[in-house]
Amino acid sequence: MRTRVVVVVLDGLRRDMVLSKTTPNLAEFSKKSAVFVNHRSAFPSATRVVSACFATGCWPAKHGLAGNSIALMENDVLTPHDVGRPDFMDHLRSIRGYCLAVPTLSERLARAGEEAMLFSNVSPGAARAHDPDGHGWVLHRAWSHGPGLRRLIGAEAMGHVTNDIAGDAVLTEAFLERALSGREAALAVLWLGEPDATQHTVPLGAPEAMEAIAAADARFAEVLAAVQARRQAGEDILLIACSDHGHQTVQAVVDIESELVTAGLKRDLADTGIVSVSNGTSALVYVHPERRFQADALIEFVLAQPWAGSVHEGSALGDIGQAASDHLFCAISMASDPAPNVYGVSGLAYAAKPSAGKPDRLGCGQHGGLGAAEQMPFLMINGGEFVAGATHVAPSSPIDLAPTILRHLGLDAEGCDGRPLQGRAGGF
Repeated sequence: MRTRVVVVVLDGLRRDMVLSKTTPNLAEFSKKSAVFVNHRSAFPSATRVVSACFATGCWPAKHGLAGNSIALMENDVLTPHDVGRPDFMDHLRSIRGYCLAVPTLSERLARAGEEAMLFSNVSPGAARAHDPDGHGWVLHRAWSHGPGLRRLIGAEAMGHVTNDIAGDAVLTEAFLERALSGREAALAVLWLGEPDATQHTVPLGAPEAMEAIAAADARFAEVLAAVQARRQAGEDILLIACSDHGHQTVQAVVDIESELVTAGLKRDLADTGIVSVSNGTSALVYVHPERRFQADALIEFVLAQPWAGSVHEGSALGDIGQAASDHLFCAISMASDPAPNVYGVSGLAYAAKPSAGKPDRLGCGQHGGLGAAEQMPFLMINGGEFVAGATHVAPSSPIDLAPTILRHLGLDAEGCDGRPLQGRAGGF
């Protein structure tokens, strides 16, 4: 009997949006699945970081990808980088000699003679974080590769997919044809771009946002039907439905770099001795060794700001799964408020102004920090050792997915920070 795992990720779907009136298919699925009601995200609560956590079963402190955007020391200069670029992983390898410091699910499966396939409609960097070294298959509109980092072109690639509702539909069709019925991958992951893509452009709860949620729910239903058909044919399939993070509403955008200049901590915006890197509703702050004498003044300044919700420095970075490595000095979760937006959706937050002219839209959705709403992804698991209808109340997180997947496939999860979720009582 073929044993497999299928995962569907609805990017950015908050747990409190999974209701019979908004996501009827997921709501019905929840009745037949183990539901993890206190599932949380990583920090930053952002897709590229969560992708690496999902793929490795480890926190950023161990796998080494600290954020959606980070800074790297290059030629003795702290240089900001957008992890989402298609070529970022190659650049990271050229600087460090490696991409992620621990093996991914794709690598573990390849060692066992199995295949992992990821179909992704988020950023190319997030897609590549699942398999940066090419042990399996990554299918994405801007980057597609097979084993050995063989670049895919033409009909094999996903260049025709758009980052919207329609694109998710096209990607799902390809996933069903090529991952479930085609190569029959031991691990098949479909990472939808919605509702995240739309929620970044309109207010949470707006008709367009609700349409995107409904569309993602419909894509899940297509996968569920295909999985049920494969099970009836005798396959042992563990089906996981989840999201990577929630969303909060942007109430104000803070230019942290300019504020550091005004405070006299940076000479000007070109000063790379201290570099703050936006991660949505959080920021990572890097300090060059020659500027460590400013550490106390920097912390004192940040702690005094109304936009800084919580600040983690030094050993306290470990509390959020980070580490004071690669010149990372502190992490800021921007201040948040449980108040509702114009559509009655709870959770307001400050956002750190992104670099390179990227928009951060006031009144629209954003994530990255430790706010309650952005740390509210959902997780449901059906099949294998999981009890249908069980409610699990203890915290779980993306680092638990890899050990859970590996256990179902009968493979070792040594080195993971997370734990397999199988076999635990509903009230653990």
